[in-house]
Amino acid sequence: MNNRQILSAAIGSLLALGLVSNASAAGKKMDMEQCYGVAKTGHNDCSSNKSAHSCAGQATKDRDAEDFVAVPKGTCAKIAGGTLKSA
Repeated sequence: MNNRQILSAAIGSLLALGLVSNASAAGKKMDMEQCYGVAKTGHNDCSSNKSAHSCAGQATKDRDAEDFVAVPKGTCAKIAGGTLKSA
């Protein structure tokens, strides 16, 4: 084997490992909840019906009680200011 073949085999192996790890992560369904009042400006997942914008990435201020981010179930209660209901 020359260096080029060795390099190709190594890259192929790394790509295969990446695909396997992504597939196993996708197989684990994680329950999520909407956590209101913790999103940073422009980093919300969506908004409630009362908010002034339509959806993701449009929050205009930090910690707006109308905007949420999706977090693993049980996490929102552990975040200061986080609530499961919009204001």
